[in-house]
Amino acid sequence: MAQSGFPYCEPFDSKTTKSSTIFGADAQLVDGALRLTNNQVDQRGYVYIDIPFSSSYGIKTSFEYFSYGGDGADGIAFFLFDASVPNFAIGGFGGSLGYSKRNNEPGLAGAYLGVGFDEFGNFGNTAEGKSSGFPGVGESYVPDAIVIRGPGNGFTGYEFISGRKTMASGPDGLASDQFFPISSGGIGTQRVTDLNEPGYRKANISLIPNPSGIGYLITLVMDYTVFQNIHRTITIFQDVPFPYEAPANLKLGFSASTGGLTNFHEIRNLVVEVANDEDLQNPVGSDIDDLESCAGADNTYYITEENVELLNENASISCLQFFSSLEEIESESGDVCEQAKCDDVNKFLVMPEGVFEATNEPGGFLFVPNQDFVGDEVTVYYTVTDNYGKRSQGNSLSIKILESPPAMKLVKSEGEELVNEIFLCGGESVLLKGISEVPYSKVEWRKDGVKIQGEEDFEYSARQSGVYTILGYNERGCSIASNEIKITFPESPEYGIENPIVGCDPSEGVDITSYLDGYDSETYDYLLVGNGKSYLNDEMKNIVESGQYELTVKPKSVDCYADPIQIEIIILEEEFIADFEFSVRGLGITGDEDGGIFPDDPVQFENLSDNTAVNWLWDFGDGSTSEEENPIYVFGKKGVFDIVLTVENELGCTATVTKRLSITKSYRIMVPTGFTPLEQENKTFVPKFKGIVSMKLSIFNVWGEFIFQTDDLNSQGWDGTLNGNLLDAGIFVYRVDAVAKDGEKVTETGKFRLIR
Repeated sequence: MAQSGFPYCEPFDSKTTKSSTIFGADAQLVDGALRLTNNQVDQRGYVYIDIPFSSSYGIKTSFEYFSYGGDGADGIAFFLFDASVPNFAIGGFGGSLGYSKRNNEPGLAGAYLGVGFDEFGNFGNTAEGKSSGFPGVGESYVPDAIVIRGPGNGFTGYEFISGRKTMASGPDGLASDQFFPISSGGIGTQRVTDLNEPGYRKANISLIPNPSGIGYLITLVMDYTVFQNIHRTITIFQDVPFPYEAPANLKLGFSASTGGLTNFHEIRNLVVEVANDEDLQNPVGSDIDDLESCAGADNTYYITEENVELLNENASISCLQFFSSLEEIESESGDVCEQAKCDDVNKFLVMPEGVFEATNEPGGFLFVPNQDFVGDEVTVYYTVTDNYGKRSQGNSLSIKILESPPAMKLVKSEGEELVNEIFLCGGESVLLKGISEVPYSKVEWRKDGVKIQGEEDFEYSARQSGVYTILGYNERGCSIASNEIKITFPESPEYGIENPIVGCDPSEGVDITSYLDGYDSETYDYLLVGNGKSYLNDEMKNIVESGQYELTVKPKSVDCYADPIQIEIIILEEEFIADFEFSVRGLGITGDEDGGIFPDDPVQFENLSDNTAVNWLWDFGDGSTSEEENPIYVFGKKGVFDIVLTVENELGCTATVTKRLSITKSYRIMVPTGFTPLEQENKTFVPKFKGIVSMKLSIFNVWGEFIFQTDDLNSQGWDGTLNGNLLDAGIFVYRVDAVAKDGEKVTETGKFRLIR
């Protein structure tokens, strides 16, 4: 039975939590606490208790929180919200701490109350679009503050109610000897769980119904330690009026966030209980002795308000427990968390006369009597606990055990065959029959546990899927159910098939069974028909012809196939191929053999793949990709790169090719083999270069006599003259001494021709 009220205890000290404890975003259980944020930027986490707590008597809660290990942001919020909100929706994070609205982010849905333990200082101001803040601060930061904000929904509300600065004095601050920071420590600090160690923090919040008006009086008491072995308890808020009418039921939660600054934010040892406990009363039970049961059957009962008086406002039965004697009922524990438990052991009681078991419905239970105790009466004792954690003292529960008739045997009428399951094709029916050894006062047919109205004969014609039983009643009204027969009009399994099915390799057939989710030829027959041929079950593993096909399925237990579905099979007639080539744009250079590719060269990639390709994915081997058909890419560094091109056609077939591109040089020098000083073109002899930061060009005749020299990178080169006179045609020698961008020294020599 799930808990449905107070008290609620969640220590967060194990790897699991109660089913009603829901956490999300960055929240996670870590080493005995619920970590709402890691010590990283832009973290956000939340947790809420997904059960309603009655607001009638107020709420008080206590929890330890841990904020440490970072440079201080943003903080933790405790919140209450309307339990009737259909879908939980957390508020804006950052400085709003998951409670208030934040710029374009709405606030907590159905918010009623938010208490922020604010490190960075944005929960108590008007920054990020919040409504109101500490008097006079505007959008200025108010760090180390505890702030109460009011109800809101979406972009409305969340008003500032009250606040206290924990590291400042004045009307909104504390006495100087009471100062403590919201965060327990800075960068590198650890979680502090010992109340005698500096950095310990525990909050105790109570909302007492306001005796002179609507809403509550809020009190917040902090337990904290700033100095070794000096543990302090101070009141932050004392009976602060919160003048807003509370919803009938509330839920509670926590949230935390970081921004550009960080902290671990954690909570543990959460306890929630009624604030005004002295006004609560225990339920008053009564002895129950007017119940009867039928032996061997499941008998269902309910303990209601006629049996138990629930004295608290909006009270309901939260827990029903059974005991074999009054002495087994222990006195109510003083531990509030023990009161919260509905012990599973006491929800199930085995007696010689039969078995008692509490159900998941409030006050509901089952009793299954043993046949050997017909005519006897069994007495046990019970307690009920209400949704405020208050328990009755214990009362007796007596049930008489009546005789049940023997069960009928339910069979298939034809041949009186005893079966567990019957398969039928569409439109068919089957006649069922109940065979009895004794007379009955009446019979009753049931399908899926529900009575079939008007059917009181021993035979029934079943035309619908379901589980059928027949019950026989004796004169005392006891009945017992027969065996069950399940009738099924089989449906084909979900095909989960794509259409068309494409075979991308012309040399291989298509395995249709691989496209069928849960293909099971042991249970079903699969039939594929097309192109004048039929394929049954595993014969579908090798379909080699394109065309239109029909696929249908039936369970092996019946003769009727389901309606077919149309499938198109397309098998490529030619292999789908990927190919490409590359070169330096404008130069045609493909590698070192024709001058080399340089880091800053724009490399043109040309797709040469099958012309049916519609998508291209280039992987340049350095982490960069492109989806262009013919991309241009600059590698920017030396290296050997495996270029991978993957292409896809409109049928979804893919092909891949890999080619290697090497960038081994950071420079290039291209020297002409001749020049024509008397022509308009090639009037001077000058090398072309790339990646060179300095260069000296020297010209000699074939006897080694010096003719020309320049170290100007922008020089037009040698014009073929010496001392102003154009030399005769002939062979000359050059020498280039250069330095590349990466510092490599380069020397090249060779011959060239002056042409006249």
